[in-house]
Amino acid sequence: MKKIKHITILIFFIFCTSPKPKPRKPIIFKPISKEALASAVIYEANIRQYSNEGTFNAFAKDLNIIKEMGVKIIWFMPINPISKTKSKGPLGSYYAVSSYKKINPEFGTLEDFKKLVKKAHELGIYVIIDWVPGHTGWDHEWITNNDDYYIKNKNGDIIDPINPKTGNSFGWTDVADLNYDNLEMRNAMREAMIYWVKESNIDGFRIDQAYAIPKDFYDKTFSAIKKIKPVFLLAETDIYHPGGIDLINKFDASYDWPGHHLLKEIVKGEKNIEDWDKYQNSLFENYGKENILISFISNHDENSWNGTVQESFGKAAEAVIALQYTSPSMPLIYSGQEYDLNKRLLFFEKDSFSKIKGPAFKLLKKLGHLKNNNQALEIGIEGGEYKRIKTTKDKRIIAFQRTKGKDTLIFIANMNNDYSQFSMDFDAKLKRYQDLKEKQLSSSYQYDMKPWEFWILIK
Repeated sequence: MKKIKHITILIFFIFCTSPKPKPRKPIIFKPISKEALASAVIYEANIRQYSNEGTFNAFAKDLNIIKEMGVKIIWFMPINPISKTKSKGPLGSYYAVSSYKKINPEFGTLEDFKKLVKKAHELGIYVIIDWVPGHTGWDHEWITNNDDYYIKNKNGDIIDPINPKTGNSFGWTDVADLNYDNLEMRNAMREAMIYWVKESNIDGFRIDQAYAIPKDFYDKTFSAIKKIKPVFLLAETDIYHPGGIDLINKFDASYDWPGHHLLKEIVKGEKNIEDWDKYQNSLFENYGKENILISFISNHDENSWNGTVQESFGKAAEAVIALQYTSPSMPLIYSGQEYDLNKRLLFFEKDSFSKIKGPAFKLLKKLGHLKNNNQALEIGIEGGEYKRIKTTKDKRIIAFQRTKGKDTLIFIANMNNDYSQFSMDFDAKLKRYQDLKEKQLSSSYQYDMKPWEFWILIK
């Protein structure tokens, strides 16, 4: 009995005198910065189709999974209510907005969205929302109360957007074209954008059809928003759209549509790596390092209207994604891509996809970790350097080196549907990124690569 008492007393003593757990430090969420953008992956969230529920709350449950892929920015497709007048399909287009200051009830409530933003911030993820400044749906309150906010025909009727190249309608009959000559409308648009930054603490905007809006609107609007907090501004445009580089310079990032189309042509055998090199050289010459390019293999437009990743890239998909992550750009993941999405998601009605982690998730997780943690892959003014490595069979093989500080990364890929043998004047002892096994590169070697095979090697 004495021994039992001693043990009891000892246990009691240890329990009472053991140090108390330290209180958890509050999470400090820093405003978005060039440093954060340098190693970021962006995720396009299609709330309607992401889950069976199609709600903010359902999406919020998967934020930790999204973070696993190295995502630092989530871009939500339009969260505003959708007009029913002249609507396309049962649910209408996200881009036919009926109010700029309200939440689409299909997705939840304003409080649901604010909780989602807060949870994302707690995980170190920034949130931007899709903004549609060029047109509204036909149910928008401005149609009734402020019809001078819209472009009208000679009969005084509000019209849908006109293609300036043809003078005919784009066919977007579910939306009404806004008139940027009306300064009162501009102020109302600006106030609505400021509202979302203040009300829900979002971190920026993706601007739909950024090239269609007068550049001076952005000057005043972005200045007002940045007085509230630093933000990330993504333009749906590229250097070949109206406004060109002058417009792009007003934003932090823009789309690499030309690069996306070129990769499709390379996969089809219509173009080759010489064409890729010429394009890359034009980017360095025209853009400058401060302009972030968003590279993508899929997005909402591509998936719904032009084809799935499998349809567009087939067996080349993984090589193209690896090139996307290692090139000087910010890679984008579209909802479902991480789950090997192989269907065209419906655009005007409810749809969904299964969430089974397979090859795509595994690849995106590894590449996301690499993007977040290897300085050589950073972008922006202080991003990693890009240097092409010359190989034989240069029309098929792409090889380049990225370097910054102590980090070096080599990317080599056979961007061709046939086996390739090649050599290159490069000597180094490196490690494979996926398993850290050693890989010797030598100018005396002849290399063999399978169709669409790629190597990512790190120092």
